[in-house]
This record gives sequence, C-alpha cells and structure tokens, in this order.
Amino acid sequence: MSLTTQGALAAYERARHRLPAPGTPRSSQTARDLSELADLFDVFLLDAFGVLNIGETAIAGTPERVAALQAAGKRVLVVSNAAGFPHDTLMRKYTRLGYDFAPEDVITSRATLICALRKAPARAWGLMASRAAGLGELAQFDVTWLAEDRAAYDAAEGFLMIGAAEWTEDRQDLLEASIRDNPRPVWVGNPDIVAPREVGFSKEPGHFAHRLADATGLSPEFFGKPFPNIYDLAFARLGPVDPARVLMVGDSLHTDILGAQSAGIRSALIAGYGFFGGADAQEAIASCGIVPDFILERP
Repeated sequence: MSLTTQGALAAYERARHRLPAPGTPRSSQTARDLSELADLFDVFLLDAFGVLNIGETAIAGTPERVAALQAAGKRVLVVSNAAGFPHDTLMRKYTRLGYDFAPEDVITSRATLICALRKAPARAWGLMASRAAGLGELAQFDVTWLAEDRAAYDAAEGFLMIGAAEWTEDRQDLLEASIRDNPRPVWVGNPDIVAPREVGFSKEPGHFAHRLADATGLSPEFFGKPFPNIYDLAFARLGPVDPARVLMVGDSLHTDILGAQSAGIRSALIAGYGFFGGADAQEAIASCGIVPDFILERP
C-alpha cells in the first residue's frame, strides 16, 4: 500500500538526524507561478517531478513558462534526484514533454554519484537498480546486479543504491545480513525516501538506505538533494553567479527546500502539484520547521 502525504512526511521526519540542518525560520511570500519571480532571479534550479511533469505528462503551462524564462536570458537547470535512468534517457523524456534543456543543464543525483565514483578508488560494487533501465554511464564501473544470490552481496566491496523499482524485502534482508557480517561502503544515488506518483507515494532508495542504517548502524553516503554535493555540481556547471539571485524550485520540503537552505540559496515550494498535491503545505511547513522563501500554487 502506498503512503499518504502525512505518512511520507513522517518518514522524512524520522530520518531528520541524517539530513542537513534547516535554515533560520522566516516567513514565506506567495506567488501564482514562476513568471511572478522572473525579475528577482537570474538562475532557476528546477526539480523535475511536481515541477516539470507528473508522470509522463508535462504540467500544463510549464514548458511555456520555462521557455519564457530562457528567452529572457535566465539560466534554467534541472536539479533532480533522478538516479534510476541514464542521462540520455532523461534528455529524450524532457524533449518529448516539450522542454529544451542542454544536456549539461540537467543535473541529477546519478551524475553526482558518477562524479564521485570517478574520483574514488576502484571497487567491485553491488548494484541496487532496475535492469529495465540499463546501466548507461554505470557500465564504466565494476558493478554487479543484486538479486537473490547472497554470494553476490558478500563478494561486493561496496554497494550502490540507485533505483528501487525492482527491489524486494528479500533483497533488503540479504543486504542487511551481508553488511552486518562485513561492513562496507554504501553509496546512495537517490536520497529520496518516497516519491509522489499519480496515486500515493512510492518507496525510493533513500527509504531502504535509512532502514539499512537503522538495522546495521552503518552510515550511508548520500548523493543528491538535500545534500550539498548535487548543488556543488550545479554551481560548477553554472560558473560564477550571485547566490542571492539563484532560486531552487521544488515540491518537497525535505529535499528541495532543505537542500536549497544547505546550499545558501533561496527556495520556492510548489504547493499544488507533486508532494503536496491535494494536501496542506502550510501545515507541513509549520510542523517540520522547513520554511521556503516562496510558496507557489503552480510552477
């Protein structure tokens, strides 16, 4: 059974001790959509689901608003915890939805993880990911799909948690048992605990990573929002910019808004789609203490 919004928020709150600290609480301004903020910022960092699209459909009017920002000379980047799919697959999706992004302007947690892998000593990695998506950029590393064979878990020198679509409770049990017997690095390519879907929420790699940490005492390393590494990659792509003129736009308090605060930039919460579609965002803001600079009804 999928989670409700309240259940999803509770899951993030249980993991708060592993997330960055929030910024100093302040009040939020409201606006209708991104067009009302265009004059305030030079750079717009956009989450994907709940901002650009719901499932395989673009949110009505958003491709036009993004195009207008680009035409006005604004720099618009996608900053997403989309780790499950190769980069070229995502680029084809955004083109199909009506967006025009340069490949270098789509920054994902997957890309953040791959940057770290390229700098790290070579290891034999056990891979939690969907076979249907293919390896893509991960093919350059020594990776083995994790399934029901305990030997594959024990042979791995570290673990990559990329996608949860094919993950099972049996596989989680095998991973936890192998880690207990022999602790090794666990790198999480998607820190999302849940993701909003057309109906309810799905469990994402972050859900299983926090469970693993609770069960074994191991501290996973997370790549993606709300952690600074994905913003470091975004700013490296941007070059010199004034942080006060950069806005992160997303639908989740614990990833997009908290991440923006950890990176020292402004934030806007989309309240009418994605995580809070049909729910009370103001109540969640008050209970979590994660306060965006702006609240928008739609992107």
